[in-house]
Amino acid sequence: MGKINKVNLMAKKRIEENEVFKSYFKNLTDRERAVFEGGITLGALFHQFVGTPVSLNSKETLEKAIEESMKNQPCVEDIEVKINGNFEDGKYLSLTGEMLDVRLKIKVNETTAILRLRYIEELDYPLMYVEEITS
Repeated sequence: MGKINKVNLMAKKRIEENEVFKSYFKNLTDRERAVFEGGITLGALFHQFVGTPVSLNSKETLEKAIEESMKNQPCVEDIEVKINGNFEDGKYLSLTGEMLDVRLKIKVNETTAILRLRYIEELDYPLMYVEEITS
């Protein structure tokens, strides 16, 4: 089978459905795997997009672009991104971790994990954490 055909076949199926892919995670429980995948996704989001120029006019577009981009990560069932900031019309800011409010839903078999990335004022820190896990 040619390289193009292999790529086309893989594109029809999410990577986490591939048996070879699954074999690398057989030593993890579904709960551990959900937290792992969520942590990878939030870390990728943070380090990929912090520093991106954002304005009042581009805020919603960037929120959607981040959501759609992160949906490509394994096991992501849903994601909601909100960008908070004091935007002035006609000016832009560089995106910071403090501006991000993210709710990420990861699904591994029957286990669902909700992970968050949001600024915690008491800590003065954009914290990534597990909000909930259900099986």
